[in-house]
Amino acid sequence: MDVLRIAAFSDGEQGGNPAGVWLGAALPDAAQMQRIAAEVGFSETAFAAPTADGWRVRYFSPQSEVPFCGHATIALGAALALHHGDGDYALELNQARIRVQGRRDGAVVAAALQSPTTHSRDADPALRQRALDLFGLGEDDLDPRLPPAHIHAGADHLLLALRSREALAAMHYVQDAGRALMDDAGWITIALVWAESAQRFHARNAFASGGVYEDPATGAAAAAFAGYLRDRQWPHAGAIDIVQGEDMGMRSLLRVGIPALGGSPVEVSGVARVMG
Repeated sequence: MDVLRIAAFSDGEQGGNPAGVWLGAALPDAAQMQRIAAEVGFSETAFAAPTADGWRVRYFSPQSEVPFCGHATIALGAALALHHGDGDYALELNQARIRVQGRRDGAVVAAALQSPTTHSRDADPALRQRALDLFGLGEDDLDPRLPPAHIHAGADHLLLALRSREALAAMHYVQDAGRALMDDAGWITIALVWAESAQRFHARNAFASGGVYEDPATGAAAAAFAGYLRDRQWPHAGAIDIVQGEDMGMRSLLRVGIPALGGSPVEVSGVARVMG
């Protein structure tokens, strides 16, 4: 079937991060999925086919396969709700089993995913310095309450928390150098965040590893960040809101529910809109 184009984590009927969604009776081979994702040109396309008890899912960026993508999963939840009805769908990924919910609500679809398990650790000092150099940042630009870390929720990311919204707005880097660093470190994205309050954050995500300069909404990184906050015993009060994409003109809204049990999956939710 044709690829559906759905913007996940939209601000109502505006903004969000576009993803491709391919639904079919059986998944194409990897080379064909890679070709389709490159033709679609979005940061990720999700490919899904039914199994006995759910859906088999793989994710491809324009340049490579990725193990998990949050915004494409939200888009997939929306597509499943539109084509198969509101519900809770089991998903089998390459390395995890998760769930996604979709519920139609007028012109948009509300969706929520259960992430893979989470973990975090201090960033490797040498890789941390390479990341700071990549973005032209110094130690004084960092928020000391949230030190740089390797964070994970189905995929690996680097977290850099900044002291100011101005520093976040000024994010810039050389994409080829960013891809080399992400490939060396095994990071899918580098997440830059600023804490507006204990429960509200602004984020930008460099995604050079997938051939994309920046993602306007990144559910996988949001899940990993929420797990990191839990590991740090940050006063998240059980949930955080993340605003992303503003500096790209693609304002996106993500909400992450954070259970108390360390390492357990978190719930990432938002709405999705079907693009023309």
